Amino acid sequence: MQIDATKTVREVALAIPNATRVFEKIKIDYCCGGDRLFGDACARAGLQINEVERLLKENAGALSSAPVDFQRLSLAELIVHILERHHVFTKSEMERLESLVAKVVAAHGERHPELLRVRDLLGQLFADLRPHMFKEEQILFPFIVELEQSVLQQRPEPFAPFGSVNNPIRMMMMEHDAVGELLRELREVASDYSVPADGCISYQTLYQAIEAFEQDLHQHIHLENNVLFPKAIALESNL
Repeated sequence: MQIDATKTVREVALAIPNATRVFEKIKIDYCCGGDRLFGDACARAGLQINEVERLLKENAGALSSAPVDFQRLSLAELIVHILERHHVFTKSEMERLESLVAKVVAAHGERHPELLRVRDLLGQLFADLRPHMFKEEQILFPFIVELEQSVLQQRPEPFAPFGSVNNPIRMMMMEHDAVGELLRELREVASDYSVPADGCISYQTLYQAIEAFEQDLHQHIHLENNVLFPKAIALESNL
């Protein structure tokens, strides 16, 4: 696609393979900030559009395998991907990080009091994510799958106890915004996950794990905010 300032970050992220990896490196928010104009997002990152375009071209072939075209997946297939790739990872990493941060705080918290804030922010993040994913798995995602099936099988649309699919989606996106704010604060408190000179292997492992968790959450939220939710809303509106 032709990149220009009037495209949204979402449009660029969806159109260019590997774009989200580049955006992670240069700190362009493509999940919760997907509706921002691309020119504005580049400016906020302190970069010119032509610089970002060059980075995107340089990294276009960096994937080890062909990227998945999420726009071509059915809603059911996309939900399976989100559940199996992102929900499973998030749940397992939350347990791992809870244990790891407790260990690092016990060893280094006295000399590095910022770790106490890192621990508390992680706790808040996990407390938000667990019920959020539960609502998606038990209510929203099954409804979207049923909605798609009703269209494919030419059946009446399923009963929506929440009125329109817009309502739970709006709530999920608000919760995504809250998660995004917590991730930004975590990164700031942890100085971009720079390990101090006296940091042990566990300290390094913690910060590496949080950063990987952040990147996966960005991709996770991107797929929901920018692909799954708009397609579900469009499907319902066409009924």
